[in-house]
Amino acid sequence: MKKIFVFLAFISLSHEVKLEHGDKPVSALGMDPSGARVISGGYDYTVRLWDFAGMDSRLKSFRSITPCESHRICTLQYSITGDAILVASGSAQAKVLDRDGHNKMQCPKGWQYIIDMTNTKGHVSMINCACWHPKIKETFLTCSNDCTLRLWDVNEKEKQLNVIKGRDKKGRKSAISTCSFSKDGKMIAAGLVDGSIQLWKSSGPFTRSSLHQYTAHTPGTETSCITMSHDNQTLVSRGGDDTLKVWDIRSFKRPVNVATGLQNFFSVTDCAFSPDEKIIVTGTSVRKDQGKGELVFFDRELNKVNSLPVADCSVIRCYWHPKLNQIVVGLGNGKVHVFFSPRYSIRGAKLCVVKKKVQRIEDMVHSEISGPIITPHALPLFREDQPKSMKRRREKERADPKLSHKPETPAPGKGVGGRIGTGSSLGSYVRKIRAVENVDLDEDPREALLKYDKSAKENPFWIAPAYMG
Repeated sequence: MKKIFVFLAFISLSHEVKLEHGDKPVSALGMDPSGARVISGGYDYTVRLWDFAGMDSRLKSFRSITPCESHRICTLQYSITGDAILVASGSAQAKVLDRDGHNKMQCPKGWQYIIDMTNTKGHVSMINCACWHPKIKETFLTCSNDCTLRLWDVNEKEKQLNVIKGRDKKGRKSAISTCSFSKDGKMIAAGLVDGSIQLWKSSGPFTRSSLHQYTAHTPGTETSCITMSHDNQTLVSRGGDDTLKVWDIRSFKRPVNVATGLQNFFSVTDCAFSPDEKIIVTGTSVRKDQGKGELVFFDRELNKVNSLPVADCSVIRCYWHPKLNQIVVGLGNGKVHVFFSPRYSIRGAKLCVVKKKVQRIEDMVHSEISGPIITPHALPLFREDQPKSMKRRREKERADPKLSHKPETPAPGKGVGGRIGTGSSLGSYVRKIRAVENVDLDEDPREALLKYDKSAKENPFWIAPAYMG
């Protein structure tokens, strides 16, 4: 744990804990509504689950899974009830897991040879983002490089509910990099690769967007995050053009405020509101050995309030939990940092940092024990010999006629005396696998068979029953 003393208005984030996810960037992050668990996913295809109440100060995850095989994880999000986890990866099929990480539902994959995407039963290209409906716990939304958004129901496993096509100003297809619901669930917002932000009513129709701003961000850049406030009127977008913009959807022609110079090298860089929605936070990206990635805090007018250097790598994911008042951050070096205040935060990381390390049997590794275990009072049956030097051991083995016996060399040619020859013909191979040792070659074959005549007559088991009746 490290003290960093950062004061943000009335919120103090003075303490930090570090969770080890892996060695590759953490590209997905989520917390359940109660704040009891954290889930992280990354470019290493792994998803880790952390339980604050079950961890001690070693801060180890209680489960590690690979739900999408060899696909990097893009999105991890708990449902509004916390009993399901939505997983979006580089594949075309989103998954729903239960609270403990077991597979619950997998979306079907569409047929990529159909031109009209509304006629496919699922995505045909990689999914970029996914999110749960804020009011209906069985419904979720996905967006993909196949230029569509799709609404799904957990109980409907064969096909999506609705398909929304993403199109640019000229009506051409455009891939969708991020998506989100409004807090009341009545609007769907999406960021397209052509730089536009478009909104639809979640009740439909979906033939044309209800609101759109085609010049929201630079064309060709991926808008990495869109989030809306609880008043359902303010929208914040994090662009791949190194900007953060605040929009009023009642007047969607131009942004209310713009912040520039926020480097963004990842297509999943987050932006989030504080619990009271007075502060907006986002992360910045850095090249290797060229500075530190920062958490940057703005007010609603995008005046910079403060910045927090986090590590010598990019800050990708950030989540400000509304109940715990703690910020969880996913970094480019594979670590997850949790920032909290002993005074203003509740539960969460505060539960585990005060627990002492508990020594468990499974944590003891035999390699850590140097040398043999000597038990002088053990029973003779279980007593082991004292270790000896290698020189004495070799001398003893040389004196043993069995250990020092030189095996006989293969017989050259066809073989003599019942020993198999070293030939490479089919006959030699058959002789090797069918050879019988100690065969008397001088014995007459007729006499060898007549030895069994008496026993065959007394017990006619193999021959007589075949000719009876």
